[in-house]
Amino acid sequence: MQLNYNKAPFNAYKMDWSTLISAKRFGLEEFHEERRENRSEFQRDYDRLIFSAPFRRLQNKTQVFPLPGSIFVHNRLTHSLEVSCVGRSLGNNIAKALLEHNPALHHSYVSEIGSIVSAACLAHDLGNPPFGHSGERAISTFFSEGKGLELRAPQPDGTRLTDAQWQDFTHFEGNANAFRLLTHQFEGRRKGGFVLTYSTLASIVKYPYSSSLTGTKGKFGFFTSEEESFRRIADELGMVKLNDTPLKYARHPLVYLVEAADDICYQLMDIEDAYKLKILTPQETQELLINYFTDERKAHVQKTLKIVDDANEQVAYLRSSVIGLLTGECTRVFLEHEADILAGTFEGSLIKHIAPLPAQAYRRCAEVAGQKIYRSRDVLDIELAGFRIISTLLELMIDAVRSPWKAYSKLLIDRVSSQYNIQAPTLYEKVQAVLDYVSGMTDVFALDLYRKINGNSLPAV
Repeated sequence: MQLNYNKAPFNAYKMDWSTLISAKRFGLEEFHEERRENRSEFQRDYDRLIFSAPFRRLQNKTQVFPLPGSIFVHNRLTHSLEVSCVGRSLGNNIAKALLEHNPALHHSYVSEIGSIVSAACLAHDLGNPPFGHSGERAISTFFSEGKGLELRAPQPDGTRLTDAQWQDFTHFEGNANAFRLLTHQFEGRRKGGFVLTYSTLASIVKYPYSSSLTGTKGKFGFFTSEEESFRRIADELGMVKLNDTPLKYARHPLVYLVEAADDICYQLMDIEDAYKLKILTPQETQELLINYFTDERKAHVQKTLKIVDDANEQVAYLRSSVIGLLTGECTRVFLEHEADILAGTFEGSLIKHIAPLPAQAYRRCAEVAGQKIYRSRDVLDIELAGFRIISTLLELMIDAVRSPWKAYSKLLIDRVSSQYNIQAPTLYEKVQAVLDYVSGMTDVFALDLYRKINGNSLPAV
């Protein structure tokens, strides 16, 4: 793959690769020398995430389609693993190019970019609640339209939520929740949460600004409670600060690679899942995927397809070929716009800047997904169920932590793990503890608890 690497004078950049990649660990701010083992600090981040309980629970959280019966579609776990693979390829491509054109970086951690991006990709969905993106909307809607609205008024003791705290709840964001999960010291746990490296943590924050700047999209990167934690990380890494109050930074450059890996995987895997569920025919699926290629490349792909008779294998081959193409395109875009990315002036995602032909094919996949996949009956049924389940759990749990002396409240509170500080001194912290608890649930756990609370299910005897 021939790349056009537009290299500006190194000191012209506002962000510096030698400081952007740091092995310093959150919660262990003093610098630690690397251990005498084959794993780097960033590979240790990857392993720590793989073996964690929150990552394991992703296997029982919806990606798009309902969790499988006889046909296995993607869940949050398989999605995250695939994103991590693509992210590693992107990171390795970028590291190789940077080291070739900037010999001084050989003394930095730039060679570890692939490891950092792959670890960040594993973590990018850790904060998502059960029932897919509908879970995020259910939480936000509970506060903006539902029973949670009463928390906006001054409380009996005269306290009230600040505007920033209220924005945290009404625009609940899985990305910000992931940053909290990875950095917050839960009860009985060690300082620093997962104690990951600064660079891995910065690489998952797609929207590096506070909830006060959400606007109409409702996207932000950290809750009010974690604002100072992110500030410390960003300042240490030399990220460009765009505003102090409300806090806003330019993205860490590796965020673009994590985002690109996610964009590539969810688009293509949703198409493949729709094919397996017979929402799309084999012909429709192949047409969507083969349109990514030029006529010359298309002829080669079609020749290979004739060798394989199995329709599933044909779709798998096309999908892998498109992933390779888009990985190359996103690598090219990143390197061509490196100066803008490091200056904090690059706009949009890498996928939005790819060449016209694959961009047109990508848009077509998005259109079909919107028409036939995300509005399919099974997907809508999951969203409807998720709204009801999450709203009910939030209503009962928030009432319980606000009135812990009630008999029913005590029963509910006794079910909550001791790691969640539901007896925190402030209303904001109490509600956060409830959100930590509910957002960490798997689909099955949330459904089971909902049924038991409503008296529709009893423990097996």
